[in-house]
Amino acid sequence: MPMGRAMFARHLTVPLLMALTACASTSAQEAADASPAIPADQQAFLDTCEDWDGWDKPAPPFKILGNTYYVGTCGISSILITTDDGHAVIDSGTEAGADLVLANIRSLGFDPADVKLLLLSHEHFDHAGGMAKLQAATGAVIVASEIGVETMSTGKAHAADPQFGMHEAMEPVIGEAYPWFWGDAPYLIDYFGISPIETPGHTPGAMSWRWSVCDDSSGSDCTDIVYADSLSAVSADNYKFSDHPEYVVAYRKGLEWLREADCDLLLTPHPSASDMLERMGGEAGLMLKGGCGWYPDRIEQRLDARLAKEAAE
Repeated sequence: MPMGRAMFARHLTVPLLMALTACASTSAQEAADASPAIPADQQAFLDTCEDWDGWDKPAPPFKILGNTYYVGTCGISSILITTDDGHAVIDSGTEAGADLVLANIRSLGFDPADVKLLLLSHEHFDHAGGMAKLQAATGAVIVASEIGVETMSTGKAHAADPQFGMHEAMEPVIGEAYPWFWGDAPYLIDYFGISPIETPGHTPGAMSWRWSVCDDSSGSDCTDIVYADSLSAVSADNYKFSDHPEYVVAYRKGLEWLREADCDLLLTPHPSASDMLERMGGEAGLMLKGGCGWYPDRIEQRLDARLAKEAAE
């Protein structure tokens, strides 16, 4: 008995649909295998934030690697490093941004009261303006460069700052919260495993920080993380870097130290300064191939361009 048209269509369509579905699934799987899997918390950050976003724009926190988390805003970084015996935070953001940092720490399940150490990159209000608020909430010790200590204890920019007179004063850190010069706090390396790198330039007291995240099971297979300062040669209109040759020498020395630092993963006070959002969506994510040397190289090229421009004026 001949097969009816409808019956023939069913017999033909079912295998064909199965084959097409299998091909589509294979293609989708191949595409997924070829594309980097962005962790959900990092994707949430990318969905919320844009390059050079607002300093006080709320951002969801995310795990960077191991015990290291991003707890800052869309436009200003703040980094949480956790241990079983207490935590460290690098940079507070603005005074308003500090509230967002504290909220992000809590949302990750950590208690701000367990933060024992506060570090800062450079002594400007957009990165350190909320330090007094963070210190009040945590009771932590603030560790900075020698000039950073002076600035944090007065709330006023240092006279040697190329941007002196451009920024508003910060809430000073005084009394029991008085900050420590990093040279007086050797436990940084022993207790938290965080090493300081002096990188003056963007400000005279600017610091960068380095630490390692190792595989918990073996204690090896370590990733070296560097939080490198902004380092851009920005200044007030009446300031010339070429009028301060000793400052330029220190500037270049800090860049050299940064080049020599072991570095597999780079972070910066302004996420976009080190192309963080672009890297998060790329093949290697935040990890770097070939180290962090490209960052100080790029900064030095801009410094050279600034000096050349001043020479031509």
